[in-house]
Amino acid sequence: MHKSRLAGFIIDCQTDDLPAAANFWGGALGMAVRQLPPEEAEKYVELVHPQAHLHIEVQRVSHPSRVHLDIETDDIEAEVCRLETLGARRVQQVNRWWVMEAPTGQRFCVVRAVSPRFAEEATTWE
Repeated sequence: MHKSRLAGFIIDCQTDDLPAAANFWGGALGMAVRQLPPEEAEKYVELVHPQAHLHIEVQRVSHPSRVHLDIETDDIEAEVCRLETLGARRVQQVNRWWVMEAPTGQRFCVVRAVSPRFAEEATTWE
């Protein structure tokens, strides 16, 4: 048995100016821009809204710009297997998470749970 839920959205930007991209999306969404620790800051910037229950980041990427979602879970392998039974396929393992592809072609990630309200809001899967 494991749990999972929608963690949030990642705005993939093919850009050399991550701060400008983050400032645009923060302004567009009415969210504050928050720098991440140095080991993440070169590639990611977090967008924060006081009432938002979703994690939203702007990410520097080398592929064309797009938006993808993250599913967070307390058991990555169990969640990946559950999604494979629904028709998703594994694309690439990155550090501890998986990039997946839906049967309809959209890419998404399965990541470890970090949301403070994960235990209360996640769906339990048998």
